[in-house]
Amino acid sequence: MKYINQENVLKKMSSRLMVNSIFKGLFLLATLFGLVVLSVLLYRVFTQGIGYLDLQFLQNVGSRFPEKAGIYAAFMGTIWLMFVVVIVSFILAVGTAIYLEEYAKQNKINKFIKVNISNLAGVPSVVFGLLGLTIFARAFALGQSVLAAGLTMSLLILPVIIVAAQEAIRSVPRELRDASYGMGATKWQTITRVVLPAAIPGILTGSILAFSRAIGETAPLVVIGVPTILLFTPGSILDTFTALPMQIYDWTRRPQADFHDVAAAGIIILLGLLLIMNSIAVLIRNKFQKRY
Repeated sequence: MKYINQENVLKKMSSRLMVNSIFKGLFLLATLFGLVVLSVLLYRVFTQGIGYLDLQFLQNVGSRFPEKAGIYAAFMGTIWLMFVVVIVSFILAVGTAIYLEEYAKQNKINKFIKVNISNLAGVPSVVFGLLGLTIFARAFALGQSVLAAGLTMSLLILPVIIVAAQEAIRSVPRELRDASYGMGATKWQTITRVVLPAAIPGILTGSILAFSRAIGETAPLVVIGVPTILLFTPGSILDTFTALPMQIYDWTRRPQADFHDVAAAGIIILLGLLLIMNSIAVLIRNKFQKRY
């Protein structure tokens, strides 16, 4: 009887090891598939666009001729757009998260608000574009300005940053708050000097993902009516502008094959800008990162 039980145990162990090996292989294949697709895309983009990356491409604006087309106006427009998006979305999102986690009572109304904020993260971007068109572009008469597009993009990524900030604030140990109160600190002092420094790494991690989404979104800009080609750069947040995704979109839909190569060069610039932004955010996150 003892021998039979041992044999059954060995069979179960071998079965579990086989299942573990199967799932390990599936997960490895999924990872390799993603890496292969990403590698092919990057190879295709760089081989097509690297020949157009020069000083003239960075200094010129849009043109009907691919050899004269440049990215300057779209690049500066993207910088202006992200300037508005980063400031508006980060301040509003972190402020909302602080209120919901530190001040709001845990009743049904606030639970309902939290659930709906989480659900908003899955709403298609074109819906936010329609909202921005109705409210900012028409009701507030901001038109196709940087401010209208920036506020629309801020609404798009607000739920992601709010949820990430809530989780980061919630993960701060209660003992740290109690220790701060025990030293005579007020609630606001505890939040600004204890909770937020401890939560900054988590908040910035979610913010990086949200900003990465905003910088590459095209649908809300198309709905608002942002032009695909512009021969000047914005001088303020109330000026009309164009952005890198819009410029790249215009180049890719043109029939000339040379414009597709120009679009690949624009994608390289967009990826470089995205990496620079993410690197800055990562450096800030690592500076404030602490272990508790």
